[in-house]
Amino acid sequence: MDKKDIAGIRRQLKVDNDLLKISDIFNVYIMKDTTDIYHYQSQPFEMLDQDQQELFMNNFKKVLSGQLDEKLFELKFKRDAENHSQLLLHKGLLSSEVEDWNEQMLAMTEKMIKDHPYEKDMVITFIRAEYLIPTKRRNEEAEESERDAVYSNPFIFCSLNKTEEPKKEIQFDYIEKEFKYKIEVSPVIDLKNPMGGFLFPSITDGASDVNRVLYSAGKANEPDYRFIEEVLNSEEFMTAKEDKAVFEEVMKEVVGNQLNPSTLANVYGEINRVIEENEEDEAPKLDYRDVERVLTQSGEQVDSEKVKTAFHRITDNEGYELKASSVVPKYKSKSIKINTKIANISISPQDLEFVRQVNYKGKRCIMIEVEEDAEIEGFKMLPEAFGE
Repeated sequence: MDKKDIAGIRRQLKVDNDLLKISDIFNVYIMKDTTDIYHYQSQPFEMLDQDQQELFMNNFKKVLSGQLDEKLFELKFKRDAENHSQLLLHKGLLSSEVEDWNEQMLAMTEKMIKDHPYEKDMVITFIRAEYLIPTKRRNEEAEESERDAVYSNPFIFCSLNKTEEPKKEIQFDYIEKEFKYKIEVSPVIDLKNPMGGFLFPSITDGASDVNRVLYSAGKANEPDYRFIEEVLNSEEFMTAKEDKAVFEEVMKEVVGNQLNPSTLANVYGEINRVIEENEEDEAPKLDYRDVERVLTQSGEQVDSEKVKTAFHRITDNEGYELKASSVVPKYKSKSIKINTKIANISISPQDLEFVRQVNYKGKRCIMIEVEEDAEIEGFKMLPEAFGE
């Protein structure tokens, strides 16, 4: 799945939508500090009142929020695993009876809580739904509506939410004209801040892939590896943050700790060009040969064997491939930070070529080439001749 596929599903997560039909919702309540199921409840989604449906829809949108490889991760199932989640989820997806679907989701819940008590009471929510993607018209004169033919994608969605203690409040009773202490004992499910979840199967360009699952972490760059390996039985992966760290370590080992901003701008520009050229295809990856080529085209003289060795030392795998999108900061936004004791500067990767560190009157200075007069508090800066 790419960001377009995920955004397409998020857009359909709304009440009374004929392109996304939720049939069943299954909630499981887990008491904190235990590994037991306290209560579960299954019902048709349409039986919830509209306000409840809205709450869950917004929760599901939150689960699908975030950047790929930072908060959202498309994972491939391992081939062999005991009580494999791929099989449980596939059975649940194909179940014609609600009782069978509930049984498979309870089995998934057992895997989530096995030997892993939570610090707070938890609610695990599963839904069964169908995502309909209209096929495109062949021409403008076609009499058929684009919704007359659709791709049908049944899926299971899971959300994990903690509960919060109810607030203690003082209320005023208008009828009896007195202040009252409101005491609530029922915990509140925090649907605004899901702690994670997943969507099965992965859906790409209207096609389902039962060999992959989309996992959502509670926070960016903080995936729950226990959940990924033991609950979802998925293969290991690297986050965007980890990929970028690998790239930086390889760069330092090959060209050293010092690099001109213009050279770094060329490196990022070359990698961004590769990303844009492959925008419609699978996300491009960089092996040690690609990194060598990028550095060479950016004006650096590098030793091929040194790059290969750096990859092997840092990743234990000389054939490791970095996701190009993880390596380059957001190219057209001010995603690069230059931090000094005097000032912090934000700049885009494509504008790095206009930054220099120079010696001025025996002191190190940051010089930024600009096309217009800079302003400070509404005043234009007075130009000075360099070196005077």
